[in-house]
Amino acid sequence: MSGLLALLDDVAAIAKVAAASVDDISAAATKAGAKAAGVVIDDAAVTPKYVQGFEAKRELPIIWRIARGSIINKLVFLLPAAMLMAYFAPWLVAPLLILGGCYLCFEGAEKIVHVLMPHDDQSGGPDGTHSVGDPAHLEEEKIKGAIKTDFVLSAEIMTIALSTIESPSLWIQGVTLVIVSIFITAVVYGAVAVIVKMDDVGIWMVRVGKLSVTRIIGRSIVKFMPVLLKILAFVGTAAMLWVGGSIIVHSVAQMGWHVPEDKIHHIAVAYGQQNPGAEWLITAGLDFILGFLIGLVLIPLVIKVLMPLWGAVFGSKETAA
Repeated sequence: MSGLLALLDDVAAIAKVAAASVDDISAAATKAGAKAAGVVIDDAAVTPKYVQGFEAKRELPIIWRIARGSIINKLVFLLPAAMLMAYFAPWLVAPLLILGGCYLCFEGAEKIVHVLMPHDDQSGGPDGTHSVGDPAHLEEEKIKGAIKTDFVLSAEIMTIALSTIESPSLWIQGVTLVIVSIFITAVVYGAVAVIVKMDDVGIWMVRVGKLSVTRIIGRSIVKFMPVLLKILAFVGTAAMLWVGGSIIVHSVAQMGWHVPEDKIHHIAVAYGQQNPGAEWLITAGLDFILGFLIGLVLIPLVIKVLMPLWGAVFGSKETAA
């Protein structure tokens, strides 16, 4: 009898540990997902352009193939790399976060500069500015380009997620990264699928709607979708610069240089004392400004040095869109 009771105690103890682990994983996944929000928003804002210009019946298949490539990027390539880094070289997390933050700052600043100083896009595409050639070949090229871009964004998401997991347990870290990978991919490409099909929904409501209000709603949806895409692009760019600046500030602090983080904190606290509740907003604003300035510095370095070097080494000047 005592043996049975001891066994039940062991089972209960295991159940408690399992429950605690589930709580740890849930908390870590939630925190990681929130921390990577800026990258996620940008991913959702960028992806719709890869299906622009194609027939409506090809939009969802293209999105599905990109989403499948995204899952492969995260689970097959990036997850093992992240786990190896966590075990053998955890000191690499902060430098990689800085590198990813610089990428986000460059992308965000480049988009702003592109809007303020527009120039002709010399790359062909389905927007009608150049000959698209074979639609099937163009589709394959667009999907490959989207998956390459996703790889960079996914690497940043995985690194951010890994940096937020406080548990030293490798299996909790691994499970958390799997959950974050699947959840973020589903959210991003689910949202993209809804966005790119909403205009079709609006057109369908106009065509088959028997009530005038239905047709009015349909026309409103069609008119609003271009506005929504612009809003997403704006929010995505702002989020990239904010998150990129924040990542760099916190990462350099983790490596021993606390001056930027302390300065931003002191300014935000001082302003927050006069304006309760504004401390977070000031911190985010300063991170955004810092991210934009870093991006401006990186633009000529990337375009004039790194891109030509990449082309010379790999025989191609193609970069992620």
